[in-house]
Amino acid sequence: MTIHFDDKGKFFTDIISKKPIPAKIQTISHRIEGTIYVRHDVRLIDELLKDGQFMAVTNAVIYNGDGKPLYNCEFLSLNKAHIVWLIPSEDNHPSQTNNSGVQD
Repeated sequence: MTIHFDDKGKFFTDIISKKPIPAKIQTISHRIEGTIYVRHDVRLIDELLKDGQFMAVTNAVIYNGDGKPLYNCEFLSLNKAHIVWLIPSEDNHPSQTNNSGVQD
C-alpha cells in the first residue's frame, strides 16, 4: 500500500474504502443472499450502474427456485446483467402489511 501526501496535508492511498451492505439479490434463475460493497459517498444504484460487468458478493448463499440452498461461498463475482432485483437487507423489514401480505 502506498500513501502520498500533498502540500496541504491531504493524503491519497491505493485503498478504496467501501461500506458493506447485506443484500438479497434475485437473478434470472437463483436468489442470492450475501454482502455487497458500496463506496461511502456513492448510492447503491450508482454502484450498480457504474462501468464494469461484475460485482463482488461475499459470504454468499445461493438458493434455487424452490428456495433451497445450493451453495455457500466466501466470494462470488456476479454478472450485473443477470440481476432482476436487489434489496438491501437493512431496508427489508416487513413493517405494516395488510392481510394479503402487501405493504401499505
